[in-house]
Amino acid sequence: MKLKHFAVAGFFAMSAALPMMASAGDAVAGKAKAAVCAACHGKNGIALIPMYPNLAGQHELYLVSSLKAYRSKERKGGMAAIMHVQAKALSDDDIANLSAYFASLPADGK
Repeated sequence: MKLKHFAVAGFFAMSAALPMMASAGDAVAGKAKAAVCAACHGKNGIALIPMYPNLAGQHELYLVSSLKAYRSKERKGGMAAIMHVQAKALSDDDIANLSAYFASLPADGK
């Protein structure tokens, strides 16, 4: 019975820590790096051309995963060839920072 209580307590402790672990990037550094992204994804992360995705308000870990998949050329289709070139130039820190920045922007662009 005591082991069950420890397991439940551990689960809640990890759940409380997840928000702190989720954001490893520096949004300020990401903003400084995001100028090149604006050509397709808009200055505020809202794309002006419908074929490009909005980045504002996306989940940070989704953006990290997506950029790493583009960098390794695992993600294909659509405009992937352009993103392969863009992501290849990004370090893991760059990816974390850009992801933190775009995740911090309001999804409605306001």
